[in-house]
Amino acid sequence: MLSREEVGAVISHLEHPFKLAVQLMYGCGLRLAELLNLRVQCFNFDQGILTVHDGKGRKDRTVPLPRVLIPTLRDQMAKVRHLHELDLKRDWAGVFMPGAMSAKWKTAAKEFIWQWFFPARGLTLVPVSGEQRRYHLHETQLQVALKEAARKSGIPKRITAHTFRHSFASHLLRANVDIRTIQQLLGHADLKTTMIYTHTVQSRTIKEAQSPLDLPPDAFG
Repeated sequence: MLSREEVGAVISHLEHPFKLAVQLMYGCGLRLAELLNLRVQCFNFDQGILTVHDGKGRKDRTVPLPRVLIPTLRDQMAKVRHLHELDLKRDWAGVFMPGAMSAKWKTAAKEFIWQWFFPARGLTLVPVSGEQRRYHLHETQLQVALKEAARKSGIPKRITAHTFRHSFASHLLRANVDIRTIQQLLGHADLKTTMIYTHTVQSRTIKEAQSPLDLPPDAFG
């Protein structure tokens, strides 16, 4: 686990889009795969929530969007829209779709709501069909950027993408957020999984779902 200050130190050494990606992992408690699979339709800025589709166990859940990230998230959404408009003008078959949806809804892959929130820079050739499709940011790129940021921060700890999800849970516990609320935010089916985080941190009574990025510094004791 990282302290709040250590989280900030690592993030300070990241550049876009990796900085925003790691901020979302920490601020929303996302798994790496959940982060990379985010699409435009997952974001509801009016209600301030993020819907995580088909998380572990193939269950959807909602988490609060960190208010401090809303302007940056809107900027990223604008970048995605601009890229989408460019893609529509080229020989492009759309984004990769989950399961058999490409066959079921043939036009969905080109709709804006289905675009990746963190798209890959280039298009991917599908050998069988010869189509050009867009994939999301590759996990290896984020992992490499994170490893370099961790090195630059000088923090003598093993830091991976999962470290930020772990820190999300631990920091909310330290801020006295109810453990069952944290269970829901993390998408754990069994409370015993969430209880792992209580070995070093006590939890008390706050039940309102929040992001640790929106909590005041004195909330962490």
